[in-house]
Amino acid sequence: MQGVDAKARHAADLFGEDGDLLVAAAVLHDIGYAPDLATTRFHPLDGARYLRTTDAPARLVNLVANHSCAPLEAELRGLSAELAEFEDEKTALRDALWWADMTTTPDGKPTTVTARVEEIQKRYGPEDIVSCFVRWAWPELLGAVERTERRLADQVK
Repeated sequence: MQGVDAKARHAADLFGEDGDLLVAAAVLHDIGYAPDLATTRFHPLDGARYLRTTDAPARLVNLVANHSCAPLEAELRGLSAELAEFEDEKTALRDALWWADMTTTPDGKPTTVTARVEEIQKRYGPEDIVSCFVRWAWPELLGAVERTERRLADQVK
């Protein structure tokens, strides 16, 4: 979480007042892994449902629900209807959250999106639903990362 938070803070200036929203989503994106919250065992959905009970802002809840191409994984898990409760805003801010998540290792170190997807597949094994999901989601994940990296490069110019 700390590594994803650091990445989000790096990109936050791209979003003006919404920079704080990006950082909050980065900090909370994996909250659904908490054992007390893991009712469906699909952490984006479990995290979003929990956050909704805390009266968190709707955009924050929706960003957590849809982080890192979660709708595609929800489809593989048979949870599309449940995740559809949460709007996917499909914005540059959402891309930046995906970028922060997909360019950070599980132990918080920076990495490339390619290395991150390889790590996921190695950790879960080739037949696991998560490995299948990241192969299926690759074009969208890569696109979000590339768009965010272009925005960051343009900011420096």
